[in-house]
Amino acid sequence: KQWYQRRVAITAGIDKTGEYFRMLFDVKGRFLIHRIKKDEASYKLCGVKSLSTAAKGIPVLVTHDGRTIRYPDPLIKVHDTIKLDIESGKILDHIKFEPGNLAYITGGQNCGRIGIITHKEKHPGSFDIVHVKDSVGHTFATRLSNVFPIGKGKPAWISLPRGKGIRLSIAEERDRKLAAKAKEM
Repeated sequence: KQWYQRRVAITAGIDKTGEYFRMLFDVKGRFLIHRIKKDEASYKLCGVKSLSTAAKGIPVLVTHDGRTIRYPDPLIKVHDTIKLDIESGKILDHIKFEPGNLAYITGGQNCGRIGIITHKEKHPGSFDIVHVKDSVGHTFATRLSNVFPIGKGKPAWISLPRGKGIRLSIAEERDRKLAAKAKEM
């Protein structure tokens, strides 16, 4: 079992070569190192875990990676995503957790998949369920805690890896491999 926080969080760069990378998951739940451009490496997406007031009534939000940001925009709520400038630590923009936005799945059997949030089911006393539809038309459901919005509407705020987060069925994978093998011959 994996006990660490799983989100789109880690951005790394190599100064000598000028290369930048983001750690993501592929559709099979494995870590994937995805090459990104320098301008994309200047910010990161953070999930909002809690909103509260600190000493002297100062509003703060806590992100999934443990950052505490003072005086956030009052429109930002729990489960939303913020675009955070890494150098200054300021919030550049935010994505609401609502139907119609693009989301990345960060845990469970659908880890690594990407799709549009269709609706959310509330289950008092249990886990809330979110239904997501990918770009091919496959629908799937996962827990609310596994869903991470990455774009307003269809465009994503981060570059997506090869495959765009679409899981193929076993038959579709086989057909692709056979077509690639036939193309080589």
